[in-house]
Amino acid sequence: MDKVRVDAPADGVRLITLTDPDRRNAMGSQMGAELRQAVATIAADDDARAVVVTGQGKAFCAGADLPALFGDASRPVTATHTELQAYYRAFLEVGDLAIPTVAAVNGPAVGAGLNLAMACDVRLAGSDAAFGATFTRIGLHPGGGCTHFLVQTLGSSRALRTLLLGETLDARQAVDWGLADGPEDDPLAAAIALAERFAEVEPALARHVKRAVGIAVTTGDLGATLEYESWAQAASASSEQLRSWVARFQP
Repeated sequence: MDKVRVDAPADGVRLITLTDPDRRNAMGSQMGAELRQAVATIAADDDARAVVVTGQGKAFCAGADLPALFGDASRPVTATHTELQAYYRAFLEVGDLAIPTVAAVNGPAVGAGLNLAMACDVRLAGSDAAFGATFTRIGLHPGGGCTHFLVQTLGSSRALRTLLLGETLDARQAVDWGLADGPEDDPLAAAIALAERFAEVEPALARHVKRAVGIAVTTGDLGATLEYESWAQAASASSEQLRSWVARFQP
């Protein structure tokens, strides 16, 4: 792969790096296809227990390849709609991974790059990170789940403001508003260290916790969350780790 690299920097941790620094890791069709391939490979890897995503060079991801996606003004809206749905999958499939994902945001994450960062479960911002929801500044409606992601993290008022004004949040503001953690002097090192800790959690338990959080976030339904938690907790009740803890309190 030319635009995406997958490494194993620690036991159970997989590192996805966007490798087109000359274009600030802008996501064209080739990078998108390679990212999907990388995610599929990791999803099939039983030894992978956590994932870190970052960009090579000074940018995390500068957004979409605009001429490729929107260069043909004569194309029917229905055709553009279909292509966009496929394009979105490149970063949404990162969010679909059953294992925890961490974005090491080393620089600007703009447009599609913001969506890629937001698709990860945790975002660690470097001091040079910037989170740009700049769609309206170029006359484009937000896409790729950006509205959903920002409403969930910022709340409706701040999300609407950010999207309407096409604002870019610097690292400090992103942290203050709860969009990211940090800022970190070395976000990649911090992300790998955090992913190592995630990878130490029993794999099925980690997957169930991530799923429970997803249900709580997407449904907002206590009943649905309790239903899943009760099954997942019952499944974990026979773990050796729990049995050893229970034994401490038994006469």
